[in-house]
Amino acid sequence: MWVESVKVNGFRNLTGPDGELELEFCGGVNVLRGLNAQGKTNMIEAIYFCATAHSHRTNVTKEMIRFGEDLARVQVFVAKGSGKNIYQNRINVLLKNAGRNRAGKSAAVNGVAIDKLGDLLGVLYCVIFSPEDLGLIKAGPSERRRFMDMELCQVNRVYYYELKQYYRILKQRNSLLKSLQKSGTSGQLMETLELWDAQLTGSGSRISVIRRAYVDEISVLAAKIHMGLCGEELQALYKPSALPDELPERFKKNRNKDIINGTTTCGIHKDDIIFLLDGLDSRIYGSQGQQRTAALSLKLAEVELIRREKGENPVLLLDDVMSELDRKRQEQLLESIGGIQTFIACTTAEDSLNINGAAEYVVQGGKIFIQQ
Repeated sequence: MWVESVKVNGFRNLTGPDGELELEFCGGVNVLRGLNAQGKTNMIEAIYFCATAHSHRTNVTKEMIRFGEDLARVQVFVAKGSGKNIYQNRINVLLKNAGRNRAGKSAAVNGVAIDKLGDLLGVLYCVIFSPEDLGLIKAGPSERRRFMDMELCQVNRVYYYELKQYYRILKQRNSLLKSLQKSGTSGQLMETLELWDAQLTGSGSRISVIRRAYVDEISVLAAKIHMGLCGEELQALYKPSALPDELPERFKKNRNKDIINGTTTCGIHKDDIIFLLDGLDSRIYGSQGQQRTAALSLKLAEVELIRREKGENPVLLLDDVMSELDRKRQEQLLESIGGIQTFIACTTAEDSLNINGAAEYVVQGGKIFIQQ
C-alpha cells in the first residue's frame, strides 16, 4: 500500500498555485525538508487524517482549516496490490467551518460519500511516529491508551464503534453524576445511574478483552524487534483499572465517590500499559535512551502487526522524529523500513540523513517543491 498523490486546498498553511497544492510521491522514502513551522508536519497530518479521520496533533477540527477560510479539502490517491493487480482508491475529506470554534467533517471514497467516518478506516493504513511518541513510556496513562486506541481503531472497525459507544455512555453517566450532586441520591435518578452502570460494564468489558489481546500480541512483536535493536528484553503488560467481571462491583463501590467528584473513577478510560525492560518498570528504571528505543520498537511492531492482520504494508509517517534519535537509532530505524513507503519530515540541519533512492522535497512557507 502506498500514497501516490496528495492534493490539499485550505488545509493549514499548505498552498500552491491558485491556493491548491498537489504532489506526487514515490513508493519508497519521501523526505520533506524544511525549517520549523514551514508545513512539513501539516502534510504528514493531512495524510494521517485521510487514513483515520483524526489528527495526531489536535482534537479541534477547525484548527486544520486555514485561518480566514471556510473550507479545507484533502484528496489522497492510494494504490494497493502488485504487478498487473494494482488498483487505486481515492479518498476525499472535507472540513467545513461551522463558526464558534466548531467545524464539520465529511469524507468520500471513490466518489461515494461515507455516512460514518469510521467506515474510512482500512482504506489507508498508517503508522505515525512523532516526538510525542518518544515519551510514550514515561508519559501519563492517557498517552498509552491513545497508543492502543489509534492502532486498534485502524485494524478493528468493531473496536472503533465500540469505543465511540463507550465514551457516549461515559458522557451520559458523568452528566447524571453531576445532576445527583445537586439533587441528592434518592429517587429515580439513582435507578437511572444503575442502568448506565450496566451499559458501561458491557461496553467496557468488550473493549477490555480486545485491548488485552492486542497488548499481548504487540508485546511479542516488540520484544523481538527490541532484542535485535539493543539486546534487552522488552515486555508490555496490560493494566486494566478493573477486570471485566469486577466492573459491576467497582461501579457500585465507587458510586458515592463518583457523585462527589462528578466523574466516573473506574473503567477502561483509566486503563494503562506497563513496559518492562529486563523485568524492571521502564518508567522508573529506564534511561531516556532505553525509553526511546522501547518506543521505537513499539512503533515498528505496529507496522508488523498491520502487515500480519491485513496483509498490507502500512504507510509509515515519521514526523520530525529523526532529530530526536541518535545516529545509531536513526540507522536502525532506516534499516527496518525496507519495502514500506515512508514519509520523513526533518529540518534542513539534518543533512547527515542521506537515504539512497529517496525522493527529496523542500518545504518553505507552506509550499512544497520536489528537489531536482
